[in-house]
Amino acid sequence: MDNVELALKEATTIDGAIGAALVDYGSGMALGTVGGGKDLDLAVAAAGNTDVVRAKVRTMEMLGLKDDIEDILITLGGQYHLIRLLKGRESKGFFLYLALDRSRANLAMARHQLKKIEAALEV
Repeated sequence: MDNVELALKEATTIDGAIGAALVDYGSGMALGTVGGGKDLDLAVAAAGNTDVVRAKVRTMEMLGLKDDIEDILITLGGQYHLIRLLKGRESKGFFLYLALDRSRANLAMARHQLKKIEAALEV
């Protein structure tokens, strides 16, 4: 679990980060959260984004696409919500969720940094 906390703390150092979570999309439960606050309830975001991931996985299956989801981006007026599915054998079924303030974030750099965090994360 220390590895999870460390990864989430590192995610919140990304420019513009509002909050981060590691989520089990089988259950919709956040295994860890950092940041958030009154404007962003990370437990609610974890559950809601689980539905997004499940819908995309189901759609890919229906389309017969034999590919992996790297990340899912939701762009709001003032925020980016980045969902990165973990790919390791032991980490299938989990995703990293990162909420960013759009005015302070560099989306390309955030995606790059989240990919590095994912590579070092052991669930």
